[in-house]
Amino acid sequence: MALNKLSIPLFCMASLVAGCPSSSTEEVNTTYDELLQEGVDKIQASGIVAVHAEMLDGDRRILARSGVAQLDSETPIDFDSYFRMGSNTKTFVAIVVLQLAGEGALSLDDTVEQWLPGVVSGNGNDGSLITIRQLLQHTSGIYNYTGQAEPDDPDPQSNLAALDTADGYMQHRLEHVDPEELVALAMEHKPNFDPGTEWAYSNTNYVLAGMIIERVTGHHWSEEVEARILEPLGLDHTFEPGDEPDLPAPHATAYQQFKVGGPLVDVTIANHTWADAAGSLVTTSADLAKFWRALSEGSLLEPEQTAELHDTVPAPAFDPIAPGAGYGLGIMWVPTSCGGGYWSHAGDTLGYSTRNAASDDGSRVVVMSLSTSTNDLEASFATIIETFKIIDQLMCAE
Repeated sequence: MALNKLSIPLFCMASLVAGCPSSSTEEVNTTYDELLQEGVDKIQASGIVAVHAEMLDGDRRILARSGVAQLDSETPIDFDSYFRMGSNTKTFVAIVVLQLAGEGALSLDDTVEQWLPGVVSGNGNDGSLITIRQLLQHTSGIYNYTGQAEPDDPDPQSNLAALDTADGYMQHRLEHVDPEELVALAMEHKPNFDPGTEWAYSNTNYVLAGMIIERVTGHHWSEEVEARILEPLGLDHTFEPGDEPDLPAPHATAYQQFKVGGPLVDVTIANHTWADAAGSLVTTSADLAKFWRALSEGSLLEPEQTAELHDTVPAPAFDPIAPGAGYGLGIMWVPTSCGGGYWSHAGDTLGYSTRNAASDDGSRVVVMSLSTSTNDLEASFATIIETFKIIDQLMCAE
């Protein structure tokens, strides 16, 4: 791709340099198209089998794709492909909780013990000291049930380690797991810190949030997501799969590299009850972009609840990727190189990664889906850095 045909230096796209020349509407549109395509191509070249992306800029919808839907084929990934959004599910769950708070059905300052008596207990865990707000903001201190196994852990299964190898995946991929079992895995471990004193990402927090939604409403958390978010916004291609292990067509095959330098394993078929309210939703780029625009425009929450959503605390674990990032209630604020920032929530699950960004007013939205994951930390980190860099360019471009 030749950006220089526009006669605008690349560094001017991010509005970082005074005196950058202004450009016509046609040039700006071309810039967005080419920046998105160039970015998708770079990510795919890093070892991802397929990448597709969607950008909303005002009333424009811009699409880009790179790679093939399946290895050893020549079929490009479909723009309307379904994918597992992973932890972006947390944003949907947080919105439901905030809506319930706005309706007076619960308070963010209610304790976990009030709604789930005896569930968070043992090994120093105490649900009476943890609030719903702390669950949503990852300041509860509760151990992450998908965390790495500790060297002296007598039961590596307590960290879902069965899914960390190709053999384990094949053996356990169709198994159903109840949320109570997931929380019980976390309760086998001591808290990481006292509630409210630090920040640490824990999928257990959102499994508990899903359980609280069900206790408050009498409905599974996914039913509330459907009634409160999916149906009102017309997100007809977003759903919680339950025990259904496959994805609708079209979709890109999901690949996982379990060992550094090892083969890519097809992990598309998997029962995602193990992810539950922490990361099981399936979607498309069009649906997810529409969701982020609606959320940023204020269509899903009243102003008071939106303020709660956006009340961030420092998330130092993200500093190597996004320095200065803050975490609100199921949402992240990521600073940009051009000043300001965007709202986001990444998602990673077996074989799929989701990256996104939404401007504060929803006028600009970017959604990306990657169909390959690896346990190679160095390679994975490099790909993540590249995606954040590309999103930064897109959110800064004028």
